[in-house]
Amino acid sequence: MSIAENVAEVRARIEAAAKGRRVLLVAASKMNGADRVREAVAAGVDACGENRVQELVEKNAAHAYDGAPLHFIGHLQKNKIKYLVGVADLIESVDSPGLLTLIDRRAEKLGLVQDVLLEVNIGREEAKSGLLREDVDACAAFAASLAHVRVRGLMAIPPAAASEAETRAYFASMRELFVDIAAKKYDNTSMDFLSMGMSGDFEAAIEEGANMVRVGSAIFGARDYSRPAGRQA
Repeated sequence: MSIAENVAEVRARIEAAAKGRRVLLVAASKMNGADRVREAVAAGVDACGENRVQELVEKNAAHAYDGAPLHFIGHLQKNKIKYLVGVADLIESVDSPGLLTLIDRRAEKLGLVQDVLLEVNIGREEAKSGLLREDVDACAAFAASLAHVRVRGLMAIPPAAASEAETRAYFASMRELFVDIAAKKYDNTSMDFLSMGMSGDFEAAIEEGANMVRVGSAIFGARDYSRPAGRQA
């Protein structure tokens, strides 16, 4: 199937799971070259999401994302912030007050407000980045003091080894946290997006409350890690 056909199929599955709710489709385009990203944009995805800063910079220079918002969805390193602020429409993987501070400083220099999501390590995995559930409230409260950062919601990835029932429980826990933070009505926080669910579990994520999903292989096919991104067929 073509990328356009895959996007149409994913859209149909999203609509069936969403039951009338609006759910944004982010094409996770890691390891896919600019031409393939353009195909996804032409097929009508709501945004493109990149995991790696170098890929994002290279494909952005090639105008791969023209016509769609650009999200950064990978692990965020402090020394990469300068490449993302003002370039990515949404940084989905902010997991500390320190990162918020650096993003705020960079955004102030550029005279803009950077939209971000707070990433939650919902499975409490030692090898994974993200805020622990009990630390999200304090981080959102801290963001309220920053004039050049706007928190738009939460993002999470459940443990890969979790069963379907466990994964649903993680998604449900994220939904509860999302509602709780929204009720606090912090300044600079709007809680518009709950980003969770990927190719293997996005329907369950939507059924548990996600309104943004990050789908890669179901759109682009299995990734070939033996070749550089620019040479992905």
